[in-house]
Amino acid sequence: MSTNAAINGKEFFEMLREDLSAIEREFGRDTVSGVEGITEIGEYLRGGGGKRIRPALLLLSAKLFDYRGRGAVRLGAVVEIIHTATLVHDDIIDEAEIRRGRPAANTQWGNSKCVLAGDWLYMQAFKVALQERNFRVLDTLIDLTQQMVEGELLQIEKQGKLISLDEYFDLIFRKTACLFSVCMRMGAILGGATAEQEENLAQYGRDLGMAFQIVDDVLDLTASEDVLGKPVASDLREGKVTMAVIHSLERCTVPERRLIANVVQERAVDEDTHGKVLDILNRYGSIEAAHDCALRYAELARNAICNFPDSEIKRALLWAPEFVVARDK
Repeated sequence: MSTNAAINGKEFFEMLREDLSAIEREFGRDTVSGVEGITEIGEYLRGGGGKRIRPALLLLSAKLFDYRGRGAVRLGAVVEIIHTATLVHDDIIDEAEIRRGRPAANTQWGNSKCVLAGDWLYMQAFKVALQERNFRVLDTLIDLTQQMVEGELLQIEKQGKLISLDEYFDLIFRKTACLFSVCMRMGAILGGATAEQEENLAQYGRDLGMAFQIVDDVLDLTASEDVLGKPVASDLREGKVTMAVIHSLERCTVPERRLIANVVQERAVDEDTHGKVLDILNRYGSIEAAHDCALRYAELARNAICNFPDSEIKRALLWAPEFVVARDK
């Protein structure tokens, strides 16, 4: 696929600027509750920002079919609310203290309030989505939330264990790629896509989401805390095994495997043990292997939309995988 078909990042975000601003306003309105604590937590979470890549994908998918209704903005806010709710629950489960360079919400309001705020956000997302009066949208969102909750439960069961690559791929599909796929699918539904077009766009979202999470997991091991906005090696601290670690486990010596297993099982990560694990990963080219896998998923995403006619929107979708694999946070 020709690389000169893609646009650049500035053009990408400029193209969506007005719609993303509208989604931000919708998000703000939709997270207001009659209970002050929920509104306060919702506003704090929204203020944490984020890349907003998920609603951007939904917008692009709908625009691919020249959709002009208000539903894309409304559902863009819905997917961002769902994503925010998952982050609240994740931080509680992981006992996280930092999120995007700020104190995690649970450190400010406590676990009990944040669990309930996350639940409220889930229900509010469905309430807003119901305004579309589209059963396919609701079915898609229900399937999504079930997959994500199942993924979180599976991840808890796998914590502290040396999982296989297949298990890892299943987890990151549920954790991340499923939502990316649903964003593309819902845009296609709004735009009146054919069944084949919808599946191609859902596949694009899945592959892009897989690439996104693999890169995220590599950055957790290699980036600095200032760049990440959270402590480095958070996955190891939480007993989570990611792709680079699995790659090394399949190749390393018995003593090296024992060291990694101890770190994962005991969740005993300090500067010294983190350095030793990184040494092992570098010895076997595991960071590069994970990054290469992300590149392959990025290329699969591009291939999934190769049959769509050339347009500004298609060029934006061709650029997104490049952004995902090249980012540093």
